[in-house]
Amino acid sequence: MPKLNQIIAVEKGVKSRSLQELTEAHHAVQKPALLSGIARTYQPKDEEGEQLPPESTKVQVRAEEVIRQVTATLTRLFDVTATKDATNRVAVADVVVDGRTLLSDVPVPYLLFLEKQLTDLHTFVKKLPVLDAAESWVFNDSADCWSTEPVRTIRTKRVPRNHVKAEATEKHPAQVEVYYEDMAIGYWTTVKFSGALPAKRISELLERVEKLQQAVKFAREEANGVEAVDRKAGEAVLSYIFG
Repeated sequence: MPKLNQIIAVEKGVKSRSLQELTEAHHAVQKPALLSGIARTYQPKDEEGEQLPPESTKVQVRAEEVIRQVTATLTRLFDVTATKDATNRVAVADVVVDGRTLLSDVPVPYLLFLEKQLTDLHTFVKKLPVLDAAESWVFNDSADCWSTEPVRTIRTKRVPRNHVKAEATEKHPAQVEVYYEDMAIGYWTTVKFSGALPAKRISELLERVEKLQQAVKFAREEANGVEAVDRKAGEAVLSYIFG
């Protein structure tokens, strides 16, 4: 008796061939010229009349023969699919990570579902935002996110100043040059906040997803190694239709 993984391996090919042969059969019986034949002979009215050769066209497609071919093709498809689905009902395995059983007796279809979901989750986790490594972050419970230590910076303002280059005299006014000086007028205290995650946290999440992905694949391989439950459904179905 074959294993479930062997049945799965041939199922795709059987489906493809069945679809191709059924399509060809459908097209063949839709062509009246291939289903039609004729035979005719000619006899002149008298012995001196012109003699003409007989004419004939053979029937190239016989509907009953097409039905037999379709029946044989679909019987194989129906049997393979019935065997796969019947085996899937009993093909189960545990999902085990680091010696811990996360899920017990998981059927193959659900394991396939998990594989797809975990692929999507891996992409999601990989693209999570990372905290800026140039800053030092601590978790701020009141803000429920990450924050930096307060940083104090000076706020300045440009103030004009006069520089007397030459004092005023009776004949000339004073020569004054205007320049600007930055004066401290206050202080900014800045705290940065971020809803991103530490790189270490993301690495841990990715490691968990990847471990689970591997565990699910192992479980699927184990479940697919079960002996197939042979089912013959094609003959009963097609005999009812075409019998």
